[in-house]
This record gives sequence, C-alpha cells and structure tokens, in this order.
Amino acid sequence: MEIIKKEIEALHQFLVAWYTGTIAEDELETAFLNRLDSEFLLIPPAGIILTLEDLATSLRHGYHSNPDFRIAIRNVQIRRVFGGHILATYEEWQRNALASTPPNNARLATVLFAETMPLQWLHIHETWMPKEFTEAGPYDF
Repeated sequence: MEIIKKEIEALHQFLVAWYTGTIAEDELETAFLNRLDSEFLLIPPAGIILTLEDLATSLRHGYHSNPDFRIAIRNVQIRRVFGGHILATYEEWQRNALASTPPNNARLATVLFAETMPLQWLHIHETWMPKEFTEAGPYDF
C-alpha cells in the first residue's frame, strides 16, 4: 500500500512542480512521462480521452503557467490486485487550478498500474467529487 501511495503522491508533486515552474523543463520525460505506459489513457472529469501524446502536448504548453497551483492527495485505497495489475482509487484535491472551474476542486480518480518496478501507470479515470464536499474543503495545503 505504501508504495502505491508514494507513487501517486510523487506523480502529483511533479505536476505541481511543472505547473509552478519549479522543475526544469527537460525533466518532463524522465520524471513524468517515463512513468506512464506507451498506451496510457487519461479520462479527466470532462469525459474526453487523452492519450499519452495528448497529455504530453498539454503538459508542454502548461509549463510554468500556474505559480499558485497546489495538489493534495487523500484517501488512497487499493481496490484490487490481479494478474500483475493493481487497481487503486484516490482523491485529488486541487487549489488555484486555473484550468478548472472552480479553481478549488476535488476529483475521485481510479488508476490502473502494471505491477512492475517501478510501477507503470496504465490508465486513470477521474470524476468530480460532489459539490458539497468540494465547497467544504479543506484547501489548507
């Protein structure tokens, strides 16, 4: 469980560093994209499907675009371990997310990992957390 939690937190710490510009631009490949499978898919709350290439393009355009952006990861849970895969869920709380409405928001994410070392991200599906939860926060991170 601890390795899953640390991996989820590390990937999101990278995103904060990327959008705030506190990491070098040339680290996108080694610190982020290499963690994702070549067939990786992300389904954000808007319901569109982003391939690894789509995500990489979006990230490149967003470098250092949001200096006040923050993420907190909460409630990581392993849901299933099967056939070399791990299915987990977590809450991703965002503060000052300029690309989201509202900018303080939360989403519930389901992630599928290949059980390799290092872990390989195969798929993420996110959905908005209910408004009554997100309005209550907390956003003290």
